[in-house]
Amino acid sequence: MGEEERSLNFIEHIVEDDLASGYVKKDLRFRFPPEPNGYLHIGHASSICLNFGLGLRYDSPVNLRFDDTNPAKEEKEYVDAIKKDVEWLGYNWDTECYASDYFQQLYDWAVELIREGKAYVDSQSSEEMAEQKGTPTEPGKEGPFRNRSIEENLELFEGMKNGDFKEGTHVLRAKIDMASSNMLMRDPIMYRILHRPHHRTNTDWCIYPMYDWTHGESDYIEQVSHSLCTLEFLPHRELYNWFLDQLVDSDKLRPKQREFARRNLSHTVVSKRKLLQLVESGVVNSWDDPRMPTISGLRRRGYTPESIRNFADTIGIAKRENIVDVSLLEFHVREHLNKIAPRVMAVLNPLKLVLTNYEEGKEEWLEAANNPGDESAGSRKVPFSRELYIEQEDFREEANRKFFRLKLGGEVRLKNGYIIKAESCTKDDDGNIVEVQCTYDPKSKSGSGTEESLRKVKGTLHWVSVAHATPTEIRLYDRLFTDASPDTHKDKDFMDFVNPDSLKKVTGYLEPSLKDAKIGDRFQFQRLGYFNVDTDSTPENVVFNRTVTLRDTWAKLEQKS
Repeated sequence: MGEEERSLNFIEHIVEDDLASGYVKKDLRFRFPPEPNGYLHIGHASSICLNFGLGLRYDSPVNLRFDDTNPAKEEKEYVDAIKKDVEWLGYNWDTECYASDYFQQLYDWAVELIREGKAYVDSQSSEEMAEQKGTPTEPGKEGPFRNRSIEENLELFEGMKNGDFKEGTHVLRAKIDMASSNMLMRDPIMYRILHRPHHRTNTDWCIYPMYDWTHGESDYIEQVSHSLCTLEFLPHRELYNWFLDQLVDSDKLRPKQREFARRNLSHTVVSKRKLLQLVESGVVNSWDDPRMPTISGLRRRGYTPESIRNFADTIGIAKRENIVDVSLLEFHVREHLNKIAPRVMAVLNPLKLVLTNYEEGKEEWLEAANNPGDESAGSRKVPFSRELYIEQEDFREEANRKFFRLKLGGEVRLKNGYIIKAESCTKDDDGNIVEVQCTYDPKSKSGSGTEESLRKVKGTLHWVSVAHATPTEIRLYDRLFTDASPDTHKDKDFMDFVNPDSLKKVTGYLEPSLKDAKIGDRFQFQRLGYFNVDTDSTPENVVFNRTVTLRDTWAKLEQKS
């Protein structure tokens, strides 16, 4: 039991303390509250895993609640994408909720606050309100409309609701304390006028509630026990509680807000505004571009739900913000794909190799294990012939002892095949090697059990048969930014650090077993990395994305803090 307690994160300790001090387990309820104004990213994945993980740990319901209070930026497309992402990560919500479900209740409560003298309509401009709000070191001043009569406030607020006024002419503010040390308590705005159609309520409303007013009240309506937010909402907790103080019934559960630190990922940005800028400027093709840190982008690139959940579990929940090296995320996808991805052969930078002592027109089909670490994965047949492709970088005319691949006069084993020896090579007019002539040892076939097959050579190369290879579009993705923290430079824009080599397209040559690969299928291209079939694929034109290289080519995992 003690070991289990030590494994709890601080949020779980809060829940445990609440249960010990009077909370009833059956009353626990959590929620994940995204705003549908963009696609979810890797930062949201941590929050999803936290809230739904608590639901699983305590066998408690978790609501998926859309904070849809800004029709100017929200779309049904984003709602659908968010639902797909949460389901793909492996989680099921108890109730699908929308802040817009509560618009009438929130309006009725706002009217009550006006009647109690706790809210008023302010007709100042935004610049005037900002000026009279004061500074962190100077108290604010009461505005000229702060003491309007209740009757006038009610009349104006109803007019705002009915669409009688232009945007920006009036707002509804809570009447709290213009001298508060917490500037969020200096009469915060509760409602603003927006003449925009809403993705669910269309034009039913001309006023929309602000997040701080909506947040706690939505939690209260849904009877959420623990409202978990990122650390920037810590100053908002006082306001969250003030709004609840005005409304809660003693016989109902009162939600509590608690905060955890946002985890930023190196070599990326997660601001929705900046992600949208990447899309609109054409740096990436879409929200689900495989270079994007969005969950849909990671899914399209070939990441697995398990790898993202394992990543979230590893970085844990903390009280201080920090930057997590993206290498850790890549480590987790490598670790999972290593277990589940079939091994196949593909050549991305081909060099022709001819076995001069192999009979012309002859072919044979060699046995190849799909995953040497998993016997249940079975095996497949790969074709072998006189002419093969190997990688350009796997051959040198001359090389030192540390080069364990093919060189003139040297021997290597072809994966699942034979031991070969390079005898000569052919060059074009520019001196580039275009063909290597080799001989093969017909008695050295892998798995044949002959003395020759047991002979040790230092290098093993992957290959494909020229006659059987399928030319295929391969998209080699890399990190989108060259800088570990591209949006923290005061003198430079984050766009200055876009990696010009974040995407390279090449024609690869694949073994024929891959011609029937389906969208989303994942493979290890032996010695090259992990790849999956992209959504752009058609039966006539299969496209593969590189998910991640076999090894970290940017920084070693041990260097992460």
